[in-house]
Amino acid sequence: MDAKIFDYAFFQGEIVPFSEANVSIGTHALQYGTGAFAGVRGYLDADGSTINIVRLPDHAERLLNSAKLLRAELPYAKDDVVRIISELTAKNAPSGDVYIRPFIYKPAVQLTPRLRGIGDEFAVYMMPMGDYLSLERGQKAVVSSWVRIPDAAIPSRGKLTGAYVNSALAKDEAAENGADEAIMMNTAGKIAEGTGCNLFIVRHDKLITAPFSSDILEGMTRRSIIKMAKAAGIEVEVREIDRTELYIADQAFFCGTGVRVAWIESIDGRPIGTGTVGPVTDQLRTLYFDMVRGKLPQYAHWLTQVKIPQVAMAG
Repeated sequence: MDAKIFDYAFFQGEIVPFSEANVSIGTHALQYGTGAFAGVRGYLDADGSTINIVRLPDHAERLLNSAKLLRAELPYAKDDVVRIISELTAKNAPSGDVYIRPFIYKPAVQLTPRLRGIGDEFAVYMMPMGDYLSLERGQKAVVSSWVRIPDAAIPSRGKLTGAYVNSALAKDEAAENGADEAIMMNTAGKIAEGTGCNLFIVRHDKLITAPFSSDILEGMTRRSIIKMAKAAGIEVEVREIDRTELYIADQAFFCGTGVRVAWIESIDGRPIGTGTVGPVTDQLRTLYFDMVRGKLPQYAHWLTQVKIPQVAMAG
């Protein structure tokens, strides 16, 4: 999914032209995957003059937790990350929805796979972004032969760059089998998540998702969906899910910052429920999209609002 990158990035402590935000081919993070990232979405508010960055402080906190897993030492606290991303968004002055990629990486040119004593950097860039998965139809999913990495190997709860080779293998396998997305199992044979998204199923009007101990990412959208579901009176169960339970689910959907809420039409060629978007899924995706556009006052605290200069908006 290639996209135009916005003109400015945050790099080595300042906002610079994106073209100047470069690293060496010998960078440790490039050689060994010693980095961590976040995926953050900003949506044009219903008023047309503000970008709503969804759960930015929470994304910042998770990124810094991922940094702890890498033993990264940075001069930035959560509030600093929020401020930098807000300032960069205003500088780039987007006229529509955006994807924001903050990340932490080991910058040294050093040939030993290690975490300490090689420095740490923080950077951010942005791009326009629409659908990651098509939301105009249901998703065809397959259960992957590739197993989700266990916490004892590479922690799944953090967004560690090297770990996403695991996701890439499963994503390619799914595409080669004519599917849109893969569903990964953990080493215990229980359902984990998609290649870059969390997973929910619905059975008997109950919303069900795997626990963190099933080697899933601590997803921001997952957290939001659970809270919105409970507020809407939908019963939520966080528990292990068997592969065969997917096949007899009434509804299923992926969720994440990238995919947002994408309903699943079939898994391994088996239709899920009626093969159409189900009522619980439809209710939750409507709530989610209303929330990000600033239409639900009860969730206004989830939105960091960045005013966009009117000159940029007019252009």
